[in-house]
Amino acid sequence: MAKRISMIDLFAGCGGMTSGFVAANGYKPVMAVEWDLHAAATYAANFGESHMRWGDIQDIKDDEIPAADVIIGGPPCQGFSNLGTRDVNDPRNKLWKEYIRFVRHARPKVFVIENVDRFLKSSEFSLLQAEVRHGGLLEGYELTYGLLLAADYGAPQRRKRTIVIGSRIGKIPLPEPTHGQGNPMGLKSWRTVHDAFKGKQLLDVPTVKALPDSSVSFFGEKVPGIYKSEDLHIGRTPTDVSLLRYAHVPPGGGRFDLPEELLPNCWKNKPSGTTDVMGRMRWDEPSLTIRTEFYKPEKGQYLHPQWEPGPNGYRVDRPITHREAALLQTFPDTYLWCGTKIQIAKQIGNAVPAVLAEAIARQIKPYILSA
Repeated sequence: MAKRISMIDLFAGCGGMTSGFVAANGYKPVMAVEWDLHAAATYAANFGESHMRWGDIQDIKDDEIPAADVIIGGPPCQGFSNLGTRDVNDPRNKLWKEYIRFVRHARPKVFVIENVDRFLKSSEFSLLQAEVRHGGLLEGYELTYGLLLAADYGAPQRRKRTIVIGSRIGKIPLPEPTHGQGNPMGLKSWRTVHDAFKGKQLLDVPTVKALPDSSVSFFGEKVPGIYKSEDLHIGRTPTDVSLLRYAHVPPGGGRFDLPEELLPNCWKNKPSGTTDVMGRMRWDEPSLTIRTEFYKPEKGQYLHPQWEPGPNGYRVDRPITHREAALLQTFPDTYLWCGTKIQIAKQIGNAVPAVLAEAIARQIKPYILSA
């Protein structure tokens, strides 16, 4: 039997990174940690409850941390994000120190940190670099880091993420892109929104507005679920004004395509910036970044790409559904979900695209197996 690579997933969310690593074959999760109950329940529904620790990572004692070949995870990034306050004193930014504590006790051969693009310019990243130097908490590890674009690894989404690979078995380069824009030599073409939705029969305005009425127990707590991916194809009830706005926006367009009488005052008074809000996706391109409020077109380019010009043009005037967002994040269509509509949307938007995680897993695997 081939050697199994033991793995710990910290700040695991709903399991986006674990999904990618498991898809790369050979990885066995031995512990996962997540403080949000509904995200932890989604993880447990897909990968098992026994090794998921729901709760505050700081409550896990040193002697409870198992040995592992790999540690993966993305410490909360709200303080680093361009959408956040960027408060250097935000306690969430200090949770990466808990990540280091796990590395010191589990002694993995390799660790992987995922974060927002601005993490590379943060004071926390500078401190992380200092810890691998002589006398530091991570002495003996070598770091490789950079910005990876999810579209370059098969995701139908232009999502940039900082990836840091730490290794004590020799320096490991970041994975080379497998996809590129257009028809690049030696690479596959970027996957598009059309590729993600193809064959899923998603050209409709869902009549179902709510998740099924069901619940399940995880960690001794009752949570909504378990839902299949098909259950996530749920609609909203937009106002008449919203529907008029949607109808004016062509693929690739946004709020600047609206006639003045349909502009809210906040947009009338802001003639520049926020160019992607009230935006419509393009069939033949990857989407922009899927965030946690993808069901609100006023938050980004989240309108369904189907739009034909003319009074009789066929249009799907609605934001993408939860199921469509999960497909753009490359979750398998067999993935299971727990939580309310808002909670599941947060899980989807906060996740690492599974195929990006899989590319990283495949990159580090031969180094681990040969060590």
